[in-house]
Amino acid sequence: MKRNIVLLLFTFLPMTAVLAQEKRPGPIINGYGAVWDVTHPDYKTRIGTDFKVVFDIMNSPEDPSTLNKSIETAARFMNMHARSGVKPENMKVMLVVHNKASKDILANTGYRKRFGTDNPNAEMIAQLMDAGVQFVFCGQSSLSRNIPIEEAIEGVQLALSAMTALIQAQNDGYRLIKF
Repeated sequence: MKRNIVLLLFTFLPMTAVLAQEKRPGPIINGYGAVWDVTHPDYKTRIGTDFKVVFDIMNSPEDPSTLNKSIETAARFMNMHARSGVKPENMKVMLVVHNKASKDILANTGYRKRFGTDNPNAEMIAQLMDAGVQFVFCGQSSLSRNIPIEEAIEGVQLALSAMTALIQAQNDGYRLIKF
């Protein structure tokens, strides 16, 4: 009987520790990009190398008061790698925004005018930009969706197209992540 109890304890105690763990945001982007801490991975993160990544952001939630989880992926990327020992200066992150996601880079004034609410992504985008993340807006989407660059959050760059920006970023050594 005692042996069975000991076996049960050794079986369930490690599982309890895992289940007790919570996703947390930070340390780079606070309030966004919550991730799990993975303490002993077999496939080691190469913390001394550069991580150059470009995210293709084209989808957006239908509800304009909802955060764009595709943009939040960049916050998750930065937070999880920082927690794993990658220095912020070793993370080169770019988001190429187009299609339905075009609305998500609007400054609050234009967003309120169109949707009657503040842009739920504005604060997260500001933190990402403060951390050195580049936001590149597709010029074709700007024109086809009637979202002039002047109405975008300050610091968003306009490109000829998303295709152009994605090709050039990859030519510059950035790796494409599309979720």
